[in-house]
Amino acid sequence: MESHMQVATPSTEAPVSLANVEQLLEMPLLDLVFAAAAVHREHHDPARVQCSQLLSIKTGGCPEDCGYCSQSAHHKTPVEREPLLDVETVLTEARAAKENGADRFCMGAAWREAKSGEEFDRVLAMVRGVKELGLEACATLGMVNKQQAEKLEQAGLDYYNHNLDTGRSHYSEVITTRTYDDRLDTLKNVRQAGMKVCSGGILGLGEQTKGRAELLFELANLDPPPESVPINTLVQVEGTPFAKAEKVDWTDLVRAVAAARILMPNSVVRLSAGRTEMDDSAQAMCFLAGANSMFIGDELLTTPNPSPSSDAALLQKLGLNAIATDSSCK
Repeated sequence: MESHMQVATPSTEAPVSLANVEQLLEMPLLDLVFAAAAVHREHHDPARVQCSQLLSIKTGGCPEDCGYCSQSAHHKTPVEREPLLDVETVLTEARAAKENGADRFCMGAAWREAKSGEEFDRVLAMVRGVKELGLEACATLGMVNKQQAEKLEQAGLDYYNHNLDTGRSHYSEVITTRTYDDRLDTLKNVRQAGMKVCSGGILGLGEQTKGRAELLFELANLDPPPESVPINTLVQVEGTPFAKAEKVDWTDLVRAVAAARILMPNSVVRLSAGRTEMDDSAQAMCFLAGANSMFIGDELLTTPNPSPSSDAALLQKLGLNAIATDSSCK
């Protein structure tokens, strides 16, 4: 193998450099996948896939102006504004998710930031209820301060999701209502409270290779890196600034997954939004390159997801098993 495959990773004493990441993303695709597959097999069971299900517990009306988001109050999209769900409705959905093979239940609220009070207390009750069902619990509620992070941890929340979305130099082209460092501050609060971090990004926001490299660079240099790294491709939503954005080539997604696996060998790398645009072959290449998690269920917040039956068929074809159930996600 050529010398360009000798790249520093977080397992070494030296931190990952931006040049390291750019070098990875520019490798010949099959060389990159081969290298990532070796790292994946060293740190994970390649036949196991972790399955999560995501529910929007408060939909629409978000004051953020994220250019990709159907729930932003700044955009005229088909998504209707809905209030925070009641606890029992959420737990009913969590029970169904568990029956369908999920071992982690994720709850998303379209808030810029969590605000202490009755609604936040209701979310804490949701977390406690999900844990009582025997599921891992994950939430994404926007920015949280130290005290809120501590309360979520005390309620039993396992993972807090807060994506960096894109690279630092491209960030202002996507979002103007909060800063990149705001996002990093929330991740710091989550980590200090003792929760696991779920953080990744979105491909297809008009970024170039540099933007993708910057995103992976930031994630890999978190101390420690996120335990869960969702890799999304843009789902185009009518009424958003990115509704007509150029679609991501499947090879770029494979490159991002493979680079994430090499840079963050112990993390779970999740195929997230955008899977409806991928055929079985592209998804298979992602699993080979180190993806070992996926969202199941018909919907991700407000965007479509492959049907449970098609996911079960795909995993069966590939000989992959769900971690929690020792069988394919139903």
